[in-house]
Amino acid sequence: MPNQHGEFIWYELLTTDSEAALAFYSAILDWQATDSGQPDIDYRILSVQDEEAGRQRDVAGLMQLTEEMCQSGAKPVWLGYIAVDDVDQTVAYIVERGGSVQLPPTDVPNVGRFAMVNDPQGTPFYVMKGSSNETSLAFASDKPRVGHCAWNELITTDPEAAKAFYFKAFGWTKDGEMDMGPMGAYEFIRHNGVIGAIMPKPKDMPIPMWHYYFRCADIDLACKAITDHGGQIILGPEEIPGGDFMVKGFDPQGALFALVGARH
Repeated sequence: MPNQHGEFIWYELLTTDSEAALAFYSAILDWQATDSGQPDIDYRILSVQDEEAGRQRDVAGLMQLTEEMCQSGAKPVWLGYIAVDDVDQTVAYIVERGGSVQLPPTDVPNVGRFAMVNDPQGTPFYVMKGSSNETSLAFASDKPRVGHCAWNELITTDPEAAKAFYFKAFGWTKDGEMDMGPMGAYEFIRHNGVIGAIMPKPKDMPIPMWHYYFRCADIDLACKAITDHGGQIILGPEEIPGGDFMVKGFDPQGALFALVGARH
């Protein structure tokens, strides 16, 4: 069954060096890559072995930024895709509510229709109606899955406005909050289960962004792999509610990434 409107269904790394990025993330998350087969574009499909099902699960995409994209200001970044029932209607709503369009609704044969947009605070993400009838598990909403995204965190300049925008657009609801003292409230968001949280942007963070946490098998081994392969840790490992640990860092090409995992 396809994913419901408002569910995260895909993640994508835009990078300046696909081979180096693949080596980096494979060392941390054991991802395997296959070419997407899309003409005229360097796009890899990243997957991880699902031991229980005895098959590979696709979890993310990796796209090489062209020289033209970089000249237009594109930088290495992780972006998420949210499933929608109608891409064009959703894009019209986003513009009506003060958001903007970076890439208008576009069809990809055998993949689906998608658009890249910014929310009213300027945070980029994709909306998509996929053509597959299979449920995406790129965001592991059913249970912890190593190599899959485990948490979607929006750090924004205006949490109240962001909640109003996303809740109306995607049917999300608030599911409690955690007081972070001077940093403000960490507000949990739910959609067929808890999918992540919204929090105020700290002053030292340059721009509002979605942060996507991928689950690693062992947080300490992951931290070693990060530094061994040219990445930089900027936060953590820090224990979070539930006993897992989180880390944020920059990959060697400068994309911000986040991990969550157990300590063994």
